[in-house]
Amino acid sequence: MKYALLFGLFFFATLFGNAQEVNWLSIEEAYAQSKTENKPILVDVYTDWCGWCKRMDKDTYSKTDIANYINSNFLPVKFNAEQKDSVTIMNHTFKFIAQGRRGYHELAAALLNGKLSYPATVFLNDKFEMITVVPGYQDEKGFDVILNYIEGGHYAKTPFEEFSASYKKE
Repeated sequence: MKYALLFGLFFFATLFGNAQEVNWLSIEEAYAQSKTENKPILVDVYTDWCGWCKRMDKDTYSKTDIANYINSNFLPVKFNAEQKDSVTIMNHTFKFIAQGRRGYHELAAALLNGKLSYPATVFLNDKFEMITVVPGYQDEKGFDVILNYIEGGHYAKTPFEEFSASYKKE
């Protein structure tokens, strides 16, 4: 009986102990913090109905190593591409545009260069200038490489294929 209890606790810790929270900011908070913190901005562009977005939350963003790395090295933003609330940053107000049954937010369209596909991860520098857009679901291993590529500034001097071929997790 004692061993069954220990096994149960081990199983529970293994199954659920690997979860960590990313300290998500609003886009306005990240913009304000970017003026004083020299960190790139990571924007997770998602929708409520997107199954791959939910899977990325569960399988990638919730992993302790990924969440800790993002919290330490990025200003992380979770942005609903169909939110109804307007967003004002950089003296511009972005609004929701009704279209069909859903619609889209102008900021999502601007961040994704008009290619509204979810999930998508947008990386901006501390001046709110576009570094890159990474479309689609990213698993933990692949996302770790991308995060290190962006955070280390390697994108400015090394092609991603070259960086990823030589990347070794610390």
